[in-house]
Amino acid sequence: MADFMKPEQRSQAMSKVRGKETLLERKFRSLLHRKGFRFRKNVNELPGRPDVVLPKYRAVIFVHGCFWHQHPGCNKNTIPDTRSDFWREKLQANRERDARAIEELSEMNWRVAVVWECELTKKVIDRTLKSMEDWILSGKLWEDAGASKSFPELWRKL
Repeated sequence: MADFMKPEQRSQAMSKVRGKETLLERKFRSLLHRKGFRFRKNVNELPGRPDVVLPKYRAVIFVHGCFWHQHPGCNKNTIPDTRSDFWREKLQANRERDARAIEELSEMNWRVAVVWECELTKKVIDRTLKSMEDWILSGKLWEDAGASKSFPELWRKL
């Protein structure tokens, strides 16, 4: 499908997309806060500037959009038809940056989890929140808590 905007209009629209304080992040943080968790957000001192940092539990959580971070197996991780080479490179760079941040955080003994956009839909949000709550309180690594291994395994292969 061809883009309905002129390149200048598309550029202006995309320049307004920000990397923090997204609706997804605010929604997820609000749910965590209601559960009694206290956290810091977008901590610049940590690799990848995690969306949620729970110092008491030595845990960080990234809230990722399925398109921007190319969620494996999700139908939202498609490459646009227009300027596909540009998008492929950009999204691959995002994935590589995510992998580096997770690796660095792990080396710093932080527990790392990722919540995907599709896991915050009305249909599954209660289950997602329950698994995150259990993980935070367990003190276990994300993989050891029985969570999906697709994210860490995929990024370590990059």
